[in-house]
Amino acid sequence: MSDWLLFDPLFRLPFFVGLLLAAGLSLIGALLRMRNEWLAALGLSQIAAAGGMIAVLLHVPVLIGAFGAAGLAMLVRSALPKVGNSHYAAMILLGWSAVLLLGSFMDHGRTIGESLLLGQLYFTYTPHLLGAAALLILAVALFPWLSPRLLVARFFPDYHAANRVRVWPYRVAFALLTLLAAVFGTISIGAFPAFAMLFVPPWVGFVLVDGWARSVVISVSIGVTTYLVAFILALFLDLPFGPVLVALLVLTGSLRFLTALRRRNVELSGDDTQVNYLAPPPSAKTD
Repeated sequence: MSDWLLFDPLFRLPFFVGLLLAAGLSLIGALLRMRNEWLAALGLSQIAAAGGMIAVLLHVPVLIGAFGAAGLAMLVRSALPKVGNSHYAAMILLGWSAVLLLGSFMDHGRTIGESLLLGQLYFTYTPHLLGAAALLILAVALFPWLSPRLLVARFFPDYHAANRVRVWPYRVAFALLTLLAAVFGTISIGAFPAFAMLFVPPWVGFVLVDGWARSVVISVSIGVTTYLVAFILALFLDLPFGPVLVALLVLTGSLRFLTALRRRNVELSGDDTQVNYLAPPPSAKTD
């Protein structure tokens, strides 16, 4: 079918940008969910959007401004003795207000702000594709090294200190990976869609199957499948991609409800078999 929009070169590159981001963000989101730091993703995305607005105002590349603002927020976060959800909420509010206020000082500021918050996937170009590919490659390459160390730190917080294991290498690597995910996600598909892709797939996937590895696989599968459906629906129904993606991701939350019903039925039937939905961390040699 020659007029099928999915084969149109105009949408080919945006399609692959979103596909690579869907896989990469879902994978990184699983680590954020396991560490209970998922709200940080939205905070960094909002700050990155504000940095993008500053870049437009100063006539410099949006990527530089987004990286600069999110990197500064990450440095401030690392300097604090203890960081919690209150700090992430402050980042969200600061970034959101900065985007809207900065938009009032430039022509078409509202349109630019909406593109950073809600996303403009169809207007992505080769640099976005290269960034999305680099993010996915880096996430896949670092995951086998980061995963056991982050699991041990999450479930056995005193292990590294007791065994005099250096923690800064994996903490810095994970912080940089989170920063890249927030920045590339924000400038490509928007702050809120990027956060939804980081948050929802592992939020759903972690209750569907048992074991860490299977939870990660199902999380990435949910993210990629939802993206494919959202891209096709938005294209053929002439709807904005970002809201469609977020709505479909939230709808996948119904799988949690179905899982809860299944568990309740198992309990009522008298089957007391316990399922471990997040298995203990595997033994790993740490350095």
